Amino acid sequence: MNYPNGKKPTVPLERKPNSKEISFGNRGMTLEEDINETNTYYLSRNKAIIHKKPTPVQIVRVDYPKRSAAVIKEGYFKQASTTDYNGVYRQKYIDFEAKETKNKTSFPLSNVHEHQITHMRSVCEHGGICFLIIRFANHDETYFFPAMKLFPYWESQFNGGRKSIPYKDVQRIGHLIPFHYQARVDYLSIIDHLYF
Repeated sequence: MNYPNGKKPTVPLERKPNSKEISFGNRGMTLEEDINETNTYYLSRNKAIIHKKPTPVQIVRVDYPKRSAAVIKEGYFKQASTTDYNGVYRQKYIDFEAKETKNKTSFPLSNVHEHQITHMRSVCEHGGICFLIIRFANHDETYFFPAMKLFPYWESQFNGGRKSIPYKDVQRIGHLIPFHYQARVDYLSIIDHLYF
């Protein structure tokens, strides 16, 4: 969010006593931060143009305690958002949703919404490359999961099937995304392998 003085408020980070040290493996980053860093790297190398979509918000009430500081007091989502990221790679439209779970045995389908599935189907129908990036935080693994493989699981839950995708299925059907220092979530390497 942009503030009138152009700066974001800083909140000091508190270190919890006896907190577990962050290993290099999980790097203490969220999936979104890792993807944003990866996309910045892709853009700087002129490899792809992929951006995080802003969430459309209607701001209703703002307080200005002083001229250089604005505080948003009330706001609403204008509409349901579609997916997290989109852009262009090798003349193809790219569209994906990023999800992180602490569940060790499955990926809950409740993490995805009906309007996102509708959007993803539409992207696929129009020839775009659409997928989920799923991070299993406890396994420190990140997977590329094609949208076309997601749809049968989605439909099955309404016909008495599971309401999640088993971790073993994600491992089998999905593609483990390699970690690189600069391209932390190098999903383009998977797209190169699957689509080009």
